[in-house]
Amino acid sequence: TLVSAGDDGLVRIALKKRPVMQDIYNKPVPKSTTENSGAGREVDPVREAVNQVRAQAQRIFTEAAAMERRLKRRWSHRGIGGNRRVREGYQAVVPLKNYVNAQYFGQIGVGSPPQNFTVVFDTGSANLWVPSAECFFSLACYFHPKYVSRRSSTYKENGTPASIHYGKGAIFGFYSQDQVTIGDLVVNNQEFIEATYEPGFTFLAAKFDGILGLGFKEISVEGSVPVWYNMIAQGLVNQHVFSFWLNRNANNGDGGEIVFGGSDPKHYKGSHTYTRVTRKAYWQFEMGDFLIGGKSTGICVDGCAAIADSGTSLIAGPIGVIAQINERIGATGVANKECKQVVSGYGQEMIELLKSETPPAQVCSKIGLCAFDGTSGVSAGIKRVTGEGRTTSVHNMFDATCNACEMVVTWMQSEFVQNHTKEGMLEYVDRLCHNMPSPMGSYVDCRHIDSLQSVSFSIGGRIFELQPEQQYILKVGDGFVAHCISGFTSLDIPPPVGPLWILGDVFMGAYHTVFDYDKMSVGFAASA
Repeated sequence: TLVSAGDDGLVRIALKKRPVMQDIYNKPVPKSTTENSGAGREVDPVREAVNQVRAQAQRIFTEAAAMERRLKRRWSHRGIGGNRRVREGYQAVVPLKNYVNAQYFGQIGVGSPPQNFTVVFDTGSANLWVPSAECFFSLACYFHPKYVSRRSSTYKENGTPASIHYGKGAIFGFYSQDQVTIGDLVVNNQEFIEATYEPGFTFLAAKFDGILGLGFKEISVEGSVPVWYNMIAQGLVNQHVFSFWLNRNANNGDGGEIVFGGSDPKHYKGSHTYTRVTRKAYWQFEMGDFLIGGKSTGICVDGCAAIADSGTSLIAGPIGVIAQINERIGATGVANKECKQVVSGYGQEMIELLKSETPPAQVCSKIGLCAFDGTSGVSAGIKRVTGEGRTTSVHNMFDATCNACEMVVTWMQSEFVQNHTKEGMLEYVDRLCHNMPSPMGSYVDCRHIDSLQSVSFSIGGRIFELQPEQQYILKVGDGFVAHCISGFTSLDIPPPVGPLWILGDVFMGAYHTVFDYDKMSVGFAASA
């Protein structure tokens, strides 16, 4: 009963609880994609990886914003608007603004007449969203323009609830339909999300208003048709390709450009090397070996998955490789307890097993730190599951030790190639254990950038090299207040999905990138 009277003479009235956002908008607020991926739904490890890397990259945005305030820089947005044109042989060119090599964004219009928004053109997602006029209770919405549906003569109501997570950021809202202007192209009847709730600090600090996803429909929230798909369906582009040029000189007026329907030869040198898309969700492909200073790390000699992601600032890779990079470039790191325990307790035994030609995948199982599943090591701990389906900390402890062992084996393998002594090898892997990538980012001494080694990726049978200056080192600020940050961050995804690399703006800035929808391939050429 809703009302009841007790023996004590008190009248009790039962109350119902409703989320505050539902009370404000009189409509249910959808659960986040993370919440919806619980029981009964498969979690996409690649989506989780992309979110993880973007969360780590958010620290760079925060640092860049603070540095901008300290130096009182006045950023000109010249070239974002008023430069929309069709070039001969192309369909649409959108200039991009470069914010401290951490964010690239350009202008689009939504509605008729167009309401202008700056957006990130993101190949790691598939939806378009902009802030809504109905966003009242998020501070971020008061620092960005908002879409007002009643001002558009081409607006069509939809109302389907939607939510998206981007690293630490999230947006909640509902679908609407309107025309979208990109360059001189007008995409009709485009579904997009009006963001009514943008919690947290992420989008408050962002220099962009929204995000335009250029990934495949397979990852679109609620199956909404992406803008790029409608461009093709409506015959707006002659060639079903789009391309990125990202200028890594943050002080240059031209931040870059995205071309829909082709590529601009002025912004690349030589020809593109293409590799086929292996997973139609993200622009994912197969990558070969990874080299430091021209020498193989041995991590991806048998192949790794990689994603070209314009919405991620950094390059993310297996933690073992990132630790090797940190050691070579003198980046700050943190010590890893499990790693040190494995080296001190089992290091010599592991070396002897590798010398006796024990398959590397079986070394950790031979010494009892992992079990062998036929292809690689897995945790040897007893998997005890709670009533809520979560493993206990005992299992997690064994899992961390097994992972550390597998990582140390990989390091030892690369040292065997260089014929180092046992003592030299143990000293090297111990240094790596003390210099693991920090979740807060890895800093390097700005005075020593010129002496740092190159790093290289093998893609499509070609070596793509990155140099430290203006490529894999991000420099924030000038003079004595400058900070230099490694453009690499760690990401560990186990087989069969991993090892996985995410090649973000650090890589795409060095190499002009073409996304070919018809041929299902991604192409890279040196930027000009």
